[in-house]
Amino acid sequence: QTVRWHIELQPWASPTPSLNYEASRFLKYISTSQISCEHMNVNSLKGYSETTKKPWSICLDERFSLIHRIRSKKCRLYSLGLGNDDNQFELSMANSGCEVHRFDPSIKSAHIQEGRHLWHHRLSIDWRDPNPAIAAHKLHSNTKKLGTVLNEFGHQKIDVLKADVESAEWKILENLILEDVVEQIGQLVFEVHIHWPGFEVSGNDSTVVRYWYSLLRELELKDFRLFHTYKDLSKPQMFLKKEAFNASSCYTLSWVNTRWK
Repeated sequence: QTVRWHIELQPWASPTPSLNYEASRFLKYISTSQISCEHMNVNSLKGYSETTKKPWSICLDERFSLIHRIRSKKCRLYSLGLGNDDNQFELSMANSGCEVHRFDPSIKSAHIQEGRHLWHHRLSIDWRDPNPAIAAHKLHSNTKKLGTVLNEFGHQKIDVLKADVESAEWKILENLILEDVVEQIGQLVFEVHIHWPGFEVSGNDSTVVRYWYSLLRELELKDFRLFHTYKDLSKPQMFLKKEAFNASSCYTLSWVNTRWK
């Protein structure tokens, strides 16, 4: 199997590069469900409380594996965050019997277990592993790729991957696609930020939006389908630092891997 080094970019949205065309295609794409999901509410899971600040929507329809794996207490959630205090979704999943691993570099100890099913790890999930020479000088390097963590934990699959990583999501998603790690994931719930290109995403505005769009199209090619979009109107209405396009700077997107029955 050949290693892929870059994402195949989709054709431009118009005959010549244009931010207006790229933006309208991208915003339409992230606002349009590709598959319907009847049961998205974690209210049906025991131990859930109504204080969740954001709609981290998962698909609990019978035709997908997640609800069956929750019932049989075999589900696994990975949550990637950066100093986020809102752990209600993680707690509700743990209370329903899922094995929950929360990764956040601001956690005080390397590994903390809370209750029977929830673990907190002082780790930042990145799109690259640390340079071994630099890591050797540090007693514990707290930045790793998701694929590396899966190998170290001995986990083959993640039922749900939730990410709220403040603009690192684009490069992390690229890494998951390039290394085929995404195929080990049943559902993705990502907060995406579009007020600036994101960490280490370069190019002019129209190039950036084409790259974002191409990433999400790659998910579709791997049989992921978008089933829920939440436009966060509490955030500034900014799209690449412009107050155009009637866009929020932040969306929460949920996909289900339709290969996972």
